[in-house]
Formats: sequence, C-alpha cells, structure tokens
Amino acid sequence: MLALAASFCTATSSVCQRLGARSEAVSGFDVSLLLRLARRPVWLLGLASMILGFVLQVTALRFGALALVQPILAVELIFVFTYMAVLGSRGVKLRDWLAAVAMCAGLGLFLCAASPSGGRLHAPGRLWWLAGLACLAVVAVALAVAFGLGHRPGSAPARRAAVLGAATGISWGFVAAVIKEFSSHLGDGLGAIASSWSLYVLTGAGAATLLLASHALAAGPLAASQPGFTILDPLSAALLGMFLFGEQIQTGVLDLAGEALGLLLLIVGVSALSHSHLIAGEDPLPATGTTRLSPAESLTD
Repeated sequence: MLALAASFCTATSSVCQRLGARSEAVSGFDVSLLLRLARRPVWLLGLASMILGFVLQVTALRFGALALVQPILAVELIFVFTYMAVLGSRGVKLRDWLAAVAMCAGLGLFLCAASPSGGRLHAPGRLWWLAGLACLAVVAVALAVAFGLGHRPGSAPARRAAVLGAATGISWGFVAAVIKEFSSHLGDGLGAIASSWSLYVLTGAGAATLLLASHALAAGPLAASQPGFTILDPLSAALLGMFLFGEQIQTGVLDLAGEALGLLLLIVGVSALSHSHLIAGEDPLPATGTTRLSPAESLTD
C-alpha cells in the first residue's frame, strides 16, 4: 500500500513537472534548468509530490524487498493515464483500458511468480562501486546520444526525451537501491544516520537524477519519456536488489515462465498505454514560445 501511494505521488510529479517544463527549449545539458523551473508553481507542486513519494518509498523499502516494492511503482503510468483522461477533452478508448488491464495483470503475475524475498541489510562496498560506476556510464552514454551523437533535428525531441527517460529510469533504480541501504539506518538514531555514507550519496544522486528527469520532461512529449521512467526503474532496481543485497526470486521452470509472461504483459501494456491518444496526442510547442496553454491543452491536443 505504501508503494502504491508512492506511485500515485510520482505520477502526479511527472504530470506537474511536464506542465512546468513544457515551455523550456532543451538543446543541451543545462545545469541552471532547475533554477528556472523552481520559479513555476506547477513545477514546485510536482517537486513536493516527488518528495512525498520519496518518503513513502523509503518507508515501503524499509519493510519490503526492492524486487517487490519497485515493480509496484510501475503502476504510476496508470495514474498518469487517469490524469490525461480527467484533464483531456477526448474520451477513453477501449484499447486504453485493455492496455491498463494488461499492465496490471502482468505486474500481478510477475510478483506472484517471482515471490521476491530474503536479502541482506547492507551491501559490500565493492559492489556499490561497481553499481555506481555502471549507472554513471549509462547516463554519460545517454547524454552523448541525446545531445551529441546522431543528432537529427526532425526527430530530435521525442528521441531525446526517450533516451533521457530511459537513463532517468535506470538512475531512479539506483537511487532506490541507495534508499534501501539508507532505510536500514533509520532506527539507529540521528548519529548513525548522519555518519552513514548512504545519506550523502542519496542526496547527490537524487539531485542529479532530478536534473536528468527535468531534462527528459522538457525535451519532448510525456509519452516519449514516461515508459523509460516506468519500465526501467523497477527492472533496474530489481536487478540491483539481487546484485547488491542478495534478494532472491523463484527460479523454477514454471516460475520463470510466469515471470517472463508477466514482464511481457507489463511491457506491452506500458508501451500501448504510453502511446494512448490521451498521452501521445500532445501538440508541438509553439515556435515562439509565447502561446499560453491551459493544463488540459498542455497534456492533450
């Protein structure tokens, strides 16, 4: 239930931050982007929702395994879809609801078949270094692809948003792993929390990932970036849970078949839902940047 509430908060955050960042023209990595966005109330609302989601996620990870908590957060795309249905003026099509059902069924099947459990409270330092360097390498490659290699003006906005969204999803998975480490110190007092490396890595990695997410949301349509947020966050977190904390999932033949089928349904559902007319029907930004859009017009055409 805590993970479900966190997914609602992160969905609210994505929608609000997209509304706030929509008018930003992103052609390169801009460290000052957050300072400009911080002057927009709707973006600040999204940030507040993200912080609340973070608190709920920390609490959920204190009681549950990464491989259990993070997949539940994938439900955020359904909440995003609901926002689109409420704010937009167009009706909800049958294929949208079928995609939502497929996503929920896939998530439920994967969790039921995997039955994630076990794991240690703390991971060895060498494993953290490997995980951190691998995540950093992925982000560096994504930035090179998004803002340098193979740049094509015609397809750049959606392509850039998709690449940055994928890198953001992987980065949020790493942040979730750090949250898991951090949450194990919450009952040890302020002294233990202040002396833990996880507090400082969480602060730095969280701020960097927030900046990366802001670029993804400003770069192009929500439909392009959201699948990366939604799919790669729980998948990377589940893999890190097994790599870092030794969390285990069921590996029997039938279990693996169920997990594979569940992931397939989840990916198909997320993909179809993210390309719904309610999400993918976003109009291009006016070239002059002077047209003022209402929240509903900002999200749907």
